[in-house]
Amino acid sequence: MNPEEREELARLLPSPGEPVLTSDRHDLLKDHLMSELTEQALDRTDFESAADHGGRTRALRRRIAVVAVPLATAAAIVAAVLVGSAGSKSTTTDADAVDLLNRIAEVAAAKQSVPVQDDQYVYVRTQGSMEFSDTDIRVLREASWTAVDGRRAGLRRVTVLEGPPFRPGDPFSSYSKGTRDMRLSPDPNVTTFRELRALPTEPEALLEKIYAGTKGEGQVRQSAALERIGDMLPTATLLPELDAALYRAAAKIPGVSVVTGAKDYTGRSGIGLSFEERESRTVWVFDKESLDFLGSADEALLDVGVADEAGETPAE
Repeated sequence: MNPEEREELARLLPSPGEPVLTSDRHDLLKDHLMSELTEQALDRTDFESAADHGGRTRALRRRIAVVAVPLATAAAIVAAVLVGSAGSKSTTTDADAVDLLNRIAEVAAAKQSVPVQDDQYVYVRTQGSMEFSDTDIRVLREASWTAVDGRRAGLRRVTVLEGPPFRPGDPFSSYSKGTRDMRLSPDPNVTTFRELRALPTEPEALLEKIYAGTKGEGQVRQSAALERIGDMLPTATLLPELDAALYRAAAKIPGVSVVTGAKDYTGRSGIGLSFEERESRTVWVFDKESLDFLGSADEALLDVGVADEAGETPAE
């Protein structure tokens, strides 16, 4: 970490506590940990397509990112490595990352809630990519309008920025270059805004509810919970108390670390939080000044709002 990055992180976080390890033991364990972390390589994002109940195609992402660990937090990380059963894969947690998540939660909780009625639509605009083959990767910008009550059809507008032109017989012709609208049918498997609004805002209770809705145990359950939280974050920006609770809940899941100089999919720079997953890591990116959620290294969040009609851009 260069001096500017160290100063930036220090500004966002409280002062670290005194190290609990002797200097020689700390250096030995830190060197061992650093050598293992440097073996990780940046891999490409793997996208697969799958049809959901509305007949639309979704991107299923496998996220892989380089882990950047601040040296100032080495003591906390090394201590975490020592925790766990012998012979099992350990999960590291960066104390500064937990503090940063709680700081982000404080900022989120202080924001003003957005009035939303059941007859309106939640508008979310993102940018990412889909990979149909090793040589066919398409960059797209997507806007979706989802009914607040979940009972009415919505709209998905996809603009393919980089991709092949329309080709007869192409099974993915709906993702050829250009803009197309797709109807979003009501889907009982998709959490509605009304259901989000009913979730508990106490972090422990929220995390338990999220865990209850996921399958598996241990790291599998934690990975599923993080994916679930990440899916809720864009819409949750309209619900400050829930938004804050999601970040505080994420802080209770082991395996988070700070990534300075992170960038979202569109290249916007920020400070990142990296989470361990089953076979990879995902990075959430936040604006350095406002701590607003920018999305991830795989998908940038461009806008969130409320519209009266599907296809209508929310008023500024």
